Amino acid sequence: MKLIGMLDSPYVRRVAICLKLLKLEFEHQPISVFSTYDEFAKINPVVKAPTLIADNGQTVMDSTVILQYLATLAGPQQRLFPTHPDGALRAARLTGLALAACEKTVQIVYERNLRPAEKQHEPWVERVSAQLFAAYAELEREVAAAALPLEANQFDAADVTVAVAWHFTQMMLPGTVGKTAHPHLQAFSALAEDLPVFLSTPAQ
Repeated sequence: MKLIGMLDSPYVRRVAICLKLLKLEFEHQPISVFSTYDEFAKINPVVKAPTLIADNGQTVMDSTVILQYLATLAGPQQRLFPTHPDGALRAARLTGLALAACEKTVQIVYERNLRPAEKQHEPWVERVSAQLFAAYAELEREVAAAALPLEANQFDAADVTVAVAWHFTQMMLPGTVGKTAHPHLQAFSALAEDLPVFLSTPAQ
């Protein structure tokens, strides 16, 4: 299998880390949807990262869809998605909040960095920022109520996504979402980033 996309994308990074947790062999090709758009388009004309090229040559996109497929390859012992309803519900909630935070981070970065200053719309930025703050406030409450795992072999896809999302926002929007106001998220992300599977998959 081949994973296409840059690790500075939280979506690509969550898939790469989960591939390693599942011990599935893959080749990572760090092709950018920006600087190497044409090269990416030859692989996937939709130009969406991450893109997974399966062993039979077919392409799959969207990080959650890719992870669902990978879980089937790992077999019944896969740990990515809890099978008990209560665990599955909590994982779905954590994942939804973390992905929302990633999405809002990306929207703010694009507005600030890609749109000309005279065309930036502050009410839009304020709205998206409020959504970003709300997502992390909810995540902080969830993590405070029930701690996330400490060892990599206990991580599921939701745990990876929470850690990756927090690191991504702190990297792209430093100081925007306060670390001291989110101590449980900060501590969990710091712990995760020190694990070998995260260290070997750095956000570039």
